[in-house]
Amino acid sequence: MDAVMSLTTDKPLVIFSNSSCCMCHSIKTLICSFGANPTVYELDELPNGQQLETALQASGQMPTVPSVFIGQELIGGANEIMSLHVKGKLVPLLKKAKAIWI
Repeated sequence: MDAVMSLTTDKPLVIFSNSSCCMCHSIKTLICSFGANPTVYELDELPNGQQLETALQASGQMPTVPSVFIGQELIGGANEIMSLHVKGKLVPLLKKAKAIWI
């Protein structure tokens, strides 16, 4: 998990994704619609992507993508992000992490 955490350091918003995953695309689109500019790591395009995916699995993140970190904290995947959005808690969380300023 250290490799994953090192990639989230000093970044307000990080998404671990797979380029062919429709749920990953949906979550990235949702988050970007608020004006956020996330750092996105496409695990299927990285040389160490399989290692990162294994680390995410070890953290209990299932399925492993999308994995969204806001303010260096693992928030979760698509279900958690959509749940926060429906409850009106996603935007305040993004603001608190300084991922958006609106």
